[in-house]
Amino acid sequence: MMSHYEAPIREPLIIGNKSYHDITVDVAAPVEGKANKKWWIAFTIALVAFLYGIGAILYTIGTGIGVWGLNNRINWAWDITNFVWWVGIGHAGTLISAVLLLFRQKWRMGINRSAEAMTIFAVFQAGLFPIIHMGRVWNAFYVLPIPNALGSLWVNFNSPLLWDVFAISTYLSVSLVFWYTGLLPDFAMLRDRAVRPFQKKIYSLLSFGWSGRLKDWQRFEEVSLVLAGLATPLVLSVHTIVSMDFATSVIPGWHSTIFPPYFVAGAIFSGFAMVQTLLLIMRKVSNLEAYITKVHIENMNKVILLTGGIVSVAYITEFFIGWYSGSSYEDYTYLSVGAATGPYWWAFWALITCNFIFPQTLWFKKLRTNFVWSFFISIVINIGMWFERFDIIVIDLSRGHLPSSWTMFSPTFVDVAIFIGTIGFFFVLFLLYARTFPVIAQAELKSILKSSGENYKKLRGDNHE
Repeated sequence: MMSHYEAPIREPLIIGNKSYHDITVDVAAPVEGKANKKWWIAFTIALVAFLYGIGAILYTIGTGIGVWGLNNRINWAWDITNFVWWVGIGHAGTLISAVLLLFRQKWRMGINRSAEAMTIFAVFQAGLFPIIHMGRVWNAFYVLPIPNALGSLWVNFNSPLLWDVFAISTYLSVSLVFWYTGLLPDFAMLRDRAVRPFQKKIYSLLSFGWSGRLKDWQRFEEVSLVLAGLATPLVLSVHTIVSMDFATSVIPGWHSTIFPPYFVAGAIFSGFAMVQTLLLIMRKVSNLEAYITKVHIENMNKVILLTGGIVSVAYITEFFIGWYSGSSYEDYTYLSVGAATGPYWWAFWALITCNFIFPQTLWFKKLRTNFVWSFFISIVINIGMWFERFDIIVIDLSRGHLPSSWTMFSPTFVDVAIFIGTIGFFFVLFLLYARTFPVIAQAELKSILKSSGENYKKLRGDNHE
């Protein structure tokens, strides 16, 4: 009888002759053992970048944001580009966990934990930028709608910037709860395996008394479903609201109704690319080749191909409307400055090459299932998506309605250093997380071992014949 198993022709999601105990040992190994050389190399590079960024942030706060490349016209520049980029990257985590959970996709089980952690760390990085952008960081509390000593200085609730704060804080809190709930069975597993009393104490606190009884699992399933249901609309709403920061203004090139769906597709596109980058690093650093397999990478590439297609259609639509509307401002913004031959031609071509041309190679199965090529493409897409945000912000702001306010933007080393610093900070957090938390949801993997493990597939294949 094969009825309740999946088709034998599907490739296994867990490679090798793995038993339930093997999964436990492999998932616990990076946490319990000593870090290997590859982990230390990755961590050192990330730490150096992070410290470099901290230096630049302190320099900015001490001197003022005049040390950035900002000018009278372009005051939303490099930092807000980074903010939108990081929020976009944080999108894939919830999508992989929540949406694919609702669709009962088995291949999400090996990768959802990394994706959820990535969401949280990416939102941290995004949150840094609006605060640093204030210049006077110690006045950040004025943003909060609290009655204060300076009279009733209340926030403008009609501003999309405030919607942003609510959307992103909601997103962060739901993601945190979702991620932590999923970790409970793993903390209990580490608690039961811990040898040192201190470690045992920490993990028993973290596991909230998880006992693995049927009741625990029933509640776990219910909570996961409810959270997935709550998080799914957030995938759409968060980046829609980020796009409204732009779309609700009257600047030519921003004043566009296509922004919300196009930003959401772009966010998923860049988020999946970042998950891909992390997974390919984690496979090596934590020796998880048996659980992050060709099938995972190929499925991720398919989603990247789909969202990349949506984004490409959005680019074509923008240029078409710029031409078709007959508005001289739109025409000028899209077809003169933002186009192939304008002063920012390099940013335009970086965007087209990275987001449109390179991802087309994923139509070929040989390249789509190739680890090295997937890694390369994932980095290229993230560079391309950064340029997309840069183009939208800088190009559209650099040419106002009056020629007297035309200007060019060029970043200073401080801009670049802060950006490199946040990338370093992100990887520092992720690598430390991989040493203290199980990077794969072992309980979920065990639930699919019988239907998707290589060993069991072979057994069933023999019986079936």
